[in-house]
Amino acid sequence: MSAYVVFTRELTRDAEEMAQYKQKAPAARAGRDVTPLAFYGEFEVLEGAPIEGAVILRFPNMEAAREWYHSPEYQNALPHRLKGADYRVFLIQGTDA
Repeated sequence: MSAYVVFTRELTRDAEEMAQYKQKAPAARAGRDVTPLAFYGEFEVLEGAPIEGAVILRFPNMEAAREWYHSPEYQNALPHRLKGADYRVFLIQGTDA
């Protein structure tokens, strides 16, 4: 069953750190079965706190999503995102309906 990693960026704190993240993060997707479904496109918040943008990544299953997140390549990029902005990030299993 497909799995999705969803990022919502709530507040940018350091643009330089985010630039470093943007440079390093793509290496974590190389060679992995991951499909970006949404990537900071136009959005509208219908409920809840405001956000600056969102990303949705699709993986073949929960295991693949966890492997990507915990990979050395993503862990190399992650500190820059954590220093650069406030995010909410979660993993959710799809229905494949």
